[in-house]
Amino acid sequence: MQLYDNGYFGQPVGIRKPKSPVFDKPLELSLLECAYLTREKKLQVLDSKDDRILSLRKIMNLGSKRSKDFKDQFLVYAQLRELGYVVRPGLKFGTDFAVYEKGPGLDHAPFLVHVIPQKNGVVPLDIVRAGRLATSVRKRFIIATVKASGEIAHYSFVWHRP
Repeated sequence: MQLYDNGYFGQPVGIRKPKSPVFDKPLELSLLECAYLTREKKLQVLDSKDDRILSLRKIMNLGSKRSKDFKDQFLVYAQLRELGYVVRPGLKFGTDFAVYEKGPGLDHAPFLVHVIPQKNGVVPLDIVRAGRLATSVRKRFIIATVKASGEIAHYSFVWHRP
């Protein structure tokens, strides 16, 4: 409950939209959240096979096996958290992250962030998709990409109707 109350980390199992940070269900964390909280020394992740504590490196390796974009997503996620935003999965919007200034239930996510690896580049379809989605849900759509130097670039589009 403390992790959820202090930054909306995780999702209580069986509770879609908790009305309060007090609940009696287990908290399910994403691998991104586990990596971030491990890096911040707020969480220790145990290997279910032998109860050994997983290092950040091991968690990152697990994530990279599941998604080739995991490292870039982690870097963007961590930066957004460090800037004070509440970062939640953006799956229902078809993107990586829904980003809140206060938190779910307290405000609506003003931003949607989609991570595109720099090596992939942004193609015109990404821009069209961003515009269609952002205008339909009234949110600012941001494309984030991690440069080879590790710097994160953010691109936002403003749509004008002629």
